[in-house]
Amino acid sequence: MRWTDVQEIGMALADDRPEVDPLSVRFTDLMQWVLALPGFDDTIDHCNEKVLEAIQMVWLDERA
Repeated sequence: MRWTDVQEIGMALADDRPEVDPLSVRFTDLMQWVLALPGFDDTIDHCNEKVLEAIQMVWLDERA
């Protein structure tokens, strides 16, 4: 997985942390959680606020 795989990342976070409200997560924490996902292989340099927002929205949609 890479930062561009927002759909896959959001789904993985929904599975990994079902008790967490995605809108309550700080972007600094979200970034660390993504970096810790099994199979994630990208650098922090490719992360930005737009990517984190997109991941957060996928995660939120997966909870619905």
